Amino acid sequence: MSEDKLITSITWKIPEFEIRERNRNWYILATLFFLVCVFFSFFEIINWKIVFLGANSNFIFPLILIAAAILYIMNEGREPNILDCILGPTGVTIGNHFYDYDIISNFCILYKPDEDLKRLYFDFKNSLRYPRLSINLYDEDPIEMRNFLKRHLNEDLERVAPPISEQLTKLLKL
Repeated sequence: MSEDKLITSITWKIPEFEIRERNRNWYILATLFFLVCVFFSFFEIINWKIVFLGANSNFIFPLILIAAAILYIMNEGREPNILDCILGPTGVTIGNHFYDYDIISNFCILYKPDEDLKRLYFDFKNSLRYPRLSINLYDEDPIEMRNFLKRHLNEDLERVAPPISEQLTKLLKL
């Protein structure tokens, strides 16, 4: 009997979210982007002249931007909670959330040490209700995890890179 057959669950700790290092220039560019977006919600440039849109202005977009900025500022200094991540015999538990293997379509482990990439991805059968789940593996053994998950789920062997949304999030330090 191989060693992976004896394992009934795998547990490790993960932060609730990743903290990105941002310098002063990032905040300056983010503020400029915010101001430009708000400006063009109310004005447009026609023949090198600034024209107020009046009743045709987009009033909702600046409100959404302001709400997003307020939420961002409120959470900026917050430290992430540490959550237990458990791969069990019936599903995946992350903190207080349980995902049964029946609702998960497949998994993928991307392990590229030279790129500092070691992540576990779960795709769900109902992608509208459950977004893709991306979990950092930190010091966990990706081979042991793969062998364990293959007993319960199909493996996505076609994914060779992180999703573009995740790459953009990392690039923009969001």
